[in-house]
Formats: sequence, structure tokens, C-alpha cells
Amino acid sequence: MKNIPSDIGNYIAGFTDGEGSFNVSIKKRLDFKQSWKLSASFNISQKDRVILSWIKHILGCGTLRERKDGVVYYEVTNITSLYTVIIPFFRRFGFRSAYKKNNFRIFSEIVSIMYEGLHNSPEGFQKVLELREKLNPGIGRKRKYTLQDVLTSEVSSETTRKIDSSHSKNADVVDQMI
Repeated sequence: MKNIPSDIGNYIAGFTDGEGSFNVSIKKRLDFKQSWKLSASFNISQKDRVILSWIKHILGCGTLRERKDGVVYYEVTNITSLYTVIIPFFRRFGFRSAYKKNNFRIFSEIVSIMYEGLHNSPEGFQKVLELREKLNPGIGRKRKYTLQDVLTSEVSSETTRKIDSSHSKNADVVDQMI
């Protein structure tokens, strides 16, 4: 990290300011222990695989993947890499646009919560969801699940777990009586 020359770091930061994105996705899970999975990601998409491969080499983490239409993604989803490489890099080589600075600030807070495992508590999970609502604001933003969708689902899942647990205990009592 410290060995990255300023001109290269500033180039990557400028390139990311225009072409990069910080995201937090949430996916419904089928198991009942944790009904939602949070995933943080940093990505840059471009048709030029060479430049993205070079950025991946400089940063030393992440993956490249290609869509059917020829767009290539450089993506970092590993929470440790986000916390120890991506965030320090962009703190050192900041952004010019207010929009990207704000998204990076919010994303950094979310990644810190996730890196520390605090998102596994109900309070930490809700904090990440609230911050996620502020990430990438504006027209064209697509969210499969809104904050309200997730919170409503969590309440109903918790109620279901309590009912299932209650039924299980009642069945144990009945079994013991027989």
C-alpha cells in the first residue's frame, strides 16, 4: 500500500470516481437462523479488461468477471480485503466528487460494522440497513428489498420462530405426559 506511487494511486482513484461503485446487497436466505445475508462490494465495470486487470494487480485483491455483453467487472467482496486494502487505499487517494466521497464514507462505516461482526446483532443489522438506504441515492437506484421489506420480514420470522419453539415445547410436555 505504502509503495503505490501517488500518480498511480490518484489515477485509480480518479478512474473509480467516474466508473466505480460501492454497494451493499441483501439476499433472502432459506435457513431460519439468519434469514438475510448482507454482502458488501466495491466494483469497477468497463469493457477494457486490461485496465481492470492492472488495477486488480496494483490493489492485490478481488476478481475479474465478464458479462455476456463484454462488460468486465473488477470486484472486491471479501470483507477483510475491503477493510484492510480498499478502504485504506481510498482514504489515502481520495475522491474529487462529493457524491463518491459521501458513498465512500457510508460504505466505510458499513464495512467496519461488518468486519467487526456487529451486523450479526439485531441492532448492528438494522444500522447497516439504515446506512444502506443512504448509499447510492438518486434516480435509477434499484433495490430488490427495501429497509421496510427486510424489517417486516424479520419481525414475522421472529414471530414464526417463537411459535415454532412454543409448539415444540408443548409437544415435549405432551410426550412426557403420555
